[in-house]
Amino acid sequence: MLGIGAWKQRMVDAASALPGRDQPLSLVNRHYVSGAPLRAEFPGAQRVQFGMGCFWGAERKFWGIPGVLTTAVGYAGGYTPNPTYEETCSGLTGHTEVVLVVYDPAAVALDLLLKVFWENHDPTQGMRQGNDRGTQYRSAIYVGEAAQLALAQRSREAYAQALTAAGHASAITTEIAVGVPFYYAEDYHQQYLAKNPQGYCGLGGTGVSCPVGLGAG
Repeated sequence: MLGIGAWKQRMVDAASALPGRDQPLSLVNRHYVSGAPLRAEFPGAQRVQFGMGCFWGAERKFWGIPGVLTTAVGYAGGYTPNPTYEETCSGLTGHTEVVLVVYDPAAVALDLLLKVFWENHDPTQGMRQGNDRGTQYRSAIYVGEAAQLALAQRSREAYAQALTAAGHASAITTEIAVGVPFYYAEDYHQQYLAKNPQGYCGLGGTGVSCPVGLGAG
């Protein structure tokens, strides 16, 4: 049994999802740590979205990696356009919390970003991450093009083999998709743990290293 709040661990369907809004949520277009814009066109850059549970801790894992141009947190994978945090947490948007990573592929390989993703959360937990329960905490990788998609899928296979070899019986539940819209979260969520160093971070991995190569991504 899933118990109290079990409905939040089941995906809402499109017909039942909240309507959302046409306009994006307001945002200060400046990364609190690096000073880079959050919304911008970066010539030659690529983008990937990672859902790893609570997005506060997930974003911190990426913003200091050399070759990462900017990061932002938001909502993706559901139906509601430009949802609020409260709407997403209701389970009625279908979105998961994600961190958008914009990176220079000439400076950092997607392989390395995937390694950080796999090793810093438990991708076998379905609609939760640790004590955080609900569809908004599910594991996900959303990419922008076919080459990234193939690499993400290969990394999932490699990590699944590593988990099995380490004695983990549970299967990976991470969803991987291409072309998923990203909706920026409210300004106070952006780089939250830099603004609030003692803030909550429930991120935790399996303890199993990811055998993803560090070749060109």
